[in-house]
Amino acid sequence: MSVADTDPAAFRMRVVAESIRLFSENGYESTTVDQLAAAAGMSRRTFFRQFGSKEDVIFADHESLLAQVGERLAADTGDPWPAVCAAAELVFGHFVRDRDLAVRRAQVVQEVPALRDRELVTTYRYQGAFEDFLRRRLPDESPVHVVAYVAAVTGTHNYLLRQMIRGDADATLARLRVELSRVAVALGAEDGHPRVEPDRRVTVVTYPAGTSPTEVARRVAESLSDD
Repeated sequence: MSVADTDPAAFRMRVVAESIRLFSENGYESTTVDQLAAAAGMSRRTFFRQFGSKEDVIFADHESLLAQVGERLAADTGDPWPAVCAAAELVFGHFVRDRDLAVRRAQVVQEVPALRDRELVTTYRYQGAFEDFLRRRLPDESPVHVVAYVAAVTGTHNYLLRQMIRGDADATLARLRVELSRVAVALGAEDGHPRVEPDRRVTVVTYPAGTSPTEVARRVAESLSDD
């Protein structure tokens, strides 16, 4: 029984890792689909059927991650705001566990404009999944608040992910949790509700210098009663 039969996700990760290794060693353009298929232990036809193009195989683990994110969010029955942060942590944890793969992929992607574009599209897919989840769970929530919150979460995640890939020892999962909690506080989602500024009224009272505090208070009360 092959690895693919027992654990399809692990098999896909192995193929992604082998493909990125070949791209890193031989160059993206110089690596052929036949070489990728051979490294994966399958025919060229089977490779295309399971992974598509060379471009697709580099990001094949993201397909599994997006599915995991969808499952995690769909199963959530609690406060939806922190659920988005937990999903972002799931993605970050995947790359922390295999930093070498993340580093090699970043090096390959950086050298190929088409791959950089594809990476941006992939990032937007996570962002779209988070936004769709919040809109479903919070249909009365302000769309602007949803977009701002998700953008802050994904931006924080992506920044620390890049720092982790560059070797920043402080770019850890624990650090991500701290920063995401700050995002929640800043945007008022830490208690399950967005921050809404209360209605405010400004009362202007003029009085001569030397007016007693009692008289100032009386004029303020009088002004309020007139509103």
